[in-house]
Order: sequence, then structure tokens, then C-alpha cells
Amino acid sequence: MSAPTEVPPLVARALDLSRRRGFITATRNETGRLLAALAASRKGTLAELGTGCGVGSAWLSSGVAKDARIVSAELDPNLAEAVQDLFSDTPSIEVTSGDWSALEQHAPFSLLFVDVRDVKRSVDLVADLMEPGGIAVLDDFTPSQSWPPIYEGRVDVVREQWLTDERFVAVEVMVSPDASVILATRV
Repeated sequence: MSAPTEVPPLVARALDLSRRRGFITATRNETGRLLAALAASRKGTLAELGTGCGVGSAWLSSGVAKDARIVSAELDPNLAEAVQDLFSDTPSIEVTSGDWSALEQHAPFSLLFVDVRDVKRSVDLVADLMEPGGIAVLDDFTPSQSWPPIYEGRVDVVREQWLTDERFVAVEVMVSPDASVILATRV
């Protein structure tokens, strides 16, 4: 993948928080660059389900339009507070302590980064959170070169559901040789 090795300052601070907290599942830089590029095309409310240490939200912020805002929910209240502190100088980002449902009040979303396993499994839930034309980005897939998609010797029913649901136009995009995301636009 060709991309600059530097990351935006806010992303660097979120990655540093991630390292200090031992949080090893932060958003990959390849996925982050994709989030920033998509955020640049969005208006209204963008969201991240599964804040972690704020790396995904920081990437969204690095591309977001001036009139858009980002909301994010983190289940762990101590981590949510640390991420709120991290973003204290970034008024376009609001971090809430709670599970994904804490963000329902901010819907519909023009872009939704889904990094919560249980939510990824519910196309219906995500569809209800999206505005028409809104883009859902689902992280943490292993690329599959077959149809139906196979993961660990079995049909990946989650990926299959996303790629065939009539409420979305969806595609799997490889962000690195060992990682892919699904982009799903709400019709």
C-alpha cells in the first residue's frame, strides 16, 4: 500500500493512548486513511461504534468537513473519559460512555464506522441508523477470494449478509493483504 508513513497529530495521540492502555486492536492506518477519505465527502453526523482509544474517531476527524460532527460510544467509562480528554480540543468529536445504543439518539448517520462485533452481525440494526446515501464501514475482515465468502473453513454469513442485503450497495475492499473492510451505502 502506498501512503505516507506519518499520521495526523490527533491520530498519533490516540495511538499513543492505545499503546499506554495496552489496547492492541486499534484501527489500522490503512483503514484510517480510508475513513478520512470517506469522511471528507460526508456532511451531518458521523459515528463510530466501539471507540476504544479513539483511533477511528481521530482518523474520521482528520478528514471530516467543517460542518460535520462525530459521535462515538465507548462501553468502558474510564476509557471513555480518557478519550474525552484526548479530544478536549476537538469540538467536532463527542465521546459518550455507554454501549452502541447510546448513539441512537444522534441517528441518522451519514457515515458509520462499525467496530463492534455484535452490531456487525445485525444488518437490520445498522440499516435503521443510516440516512439514505449514508455509508457504513465495517472493519476487521480477512479477505476472501471466493463466493460465498469463506472464513476459517466456513461460509462467513455476516459478510454474506452485508454483501447481499437489498437495502445496501456493498463491496468488500482489501486495505492490506491480510485485512479488508466492507463499505455499504444505504439506498
